Amino acid sequence: MARFMTLRDAVAECIRDGDRVAMEGFTHLIPHAAGHEVIRQGRKGLTLYRMTPDIIYDQLIGMGCAEKLVFSWGGNPGVGSLHRLRDAVENGWPHKLAIEEHSHAAMANAYEAGASNLPFAMFRGYLGVDLPKVNPNIKRVTCPFTGEELAAVPAIRPDVGVIHALRADREGNVLLEGITGVQKETVLASRRSIVTVEELVDDFGPLNRNAVVLPSWTVTAIAVVPGGAHPSYAQGYYKRDNAFYIAWDKISRDRDGFLAWIKDNVLAKGPDAFAAHGRKVA
Repeated sequence: MARFMTLRDAVAECIRDGDRVAMEGFTHLIPHAAGHEVIRQGRKGLTLYRMTPDIIYDQLIGMGCAEKLVFSWGGNPGVGSLHRLRDAVENGWPHKLAIEEHSHAAMANAYEAGASNLPFAMFRGYLGVDLPKVNPNIKRVTCPFTGEELAAVPAIRPDVGVIHALRADREGNVLLEGITGVQKETVLASRRSIVTVEELVDDFGPLNRNAVVLPSWTVTAIAVVPGGAHPSYAQGYYKRDNAFYIAWDKISRDRDGFLAWIKDNVLAKGPDAFAAHGRKVA
């Protein structure tokens, strides 16, 4: 059953060195505050999963938290490269980063398989492409009923799934609306989960047709962190901070500039910095 706690306590209890960690959110509801707390607590040796690693993973990689990245696309959306990711892969700074690349379809199906407690995902795909030549975790299997050859990849079963959501009620149920990506599957596939939310409410009220409600028993820890998705957006709370995505390209190009930004904006601050942002933009 979900327990309410501070973000600091949630990360301290749920995320350990060497864990397999998935922080998901597709353009919307990316758990930046949680990622910053992982950096502040100095976690190391993590295997990071994410369909679209962007700024928060650039920061985690640049601070030496990650040993391996399993992903299906990596970049600063609408801007360009992730310079800390590239530096780790190409130059081994701050240390060498192993990578395992998949397609979006493979990652989505792998999360679904993990959420269903299956050992692997099977789907139509990876025909006429080169990824199977460099990724030994892409296999082909034969359907025992039709003889059709299909692609197969291992299920994603993180030790910890981390997402940001809109609201939690006082019983620990969690609401997501808008673009939901694979957040639901991430929580269900993970052994432990942390959910940061914009606010705590008595009742969710009328729900949109695409609403996802995660029951309390699927979640380990809930932390109320207003603004916790910034610079991504939270539907109904604040818009995407496009200017920050553009600014990150310059901040992250230089190692010293990156470290100075992290020192001033992450290490010197706590989750309250996100709460202050939430009040400012609400």
